[in-house]
Formats: sequence, C-alpha cells, structure tokens
Amino acid sequence: MNKAIITVVGKDSVGIIAKVCSYLAENNINILDISQTIVQEFFNMMMIVDMARIAKPFEQVVNELTEVGQALGVQVKCQREEIFDKMHRI
Repeated sequence: MNKAIITVVGKDSVGIIAKVCSYLAENNINILDISQTIVQEFFNMMMIVDMARIAKPFEQVVNELTEVGQALGVQVKCQREEIFDKMHRI
C-alpha cells in the first residue's frame, strides 16, 4: 500500500469536503481514514489515503490538490506517509 497524508485547513465554506473527495475519487485515491472538525469558522480535515492505484506521478497529484485548495480558499497539503511520520516524530 502506498499511503499518504492529506491535510486541509482554512475558513469553512460549502463544498470543501465534496470537492476534495471528488478529486480523490476521480484519481483512484482511496480514503482509508478521515477526521474533520470545525472550530468556530475554521475547517480542519486530515485524511490517510491509499495512492497505490494513481495513474499520475505523485508530484502531479500534490500540485493538483494544491490547486483544488486554492480554488476553495483553503490550504491542501499532501505528503507521503513516511515523510509525514519523520516530520512529526517527537
């Protein structure tokens, strides 16, 4: 399995989850785990996804997710699981 961590942060608005998840489905990216919260007007979502079936290079998916976020007015970041783990090790 080729796991990645996707985070979405920004001001809450209609359609954030729908747009991000639609992109993932269109690109054969399976959501393994998802957590989202809204604190006052701020949206935060974290997903663990399986990217084993993507047809595009990983870097292209990262760039396209960034563009999806920019269109929504939120920040979308995607990192390979092993990089995420090393960056957040205590």
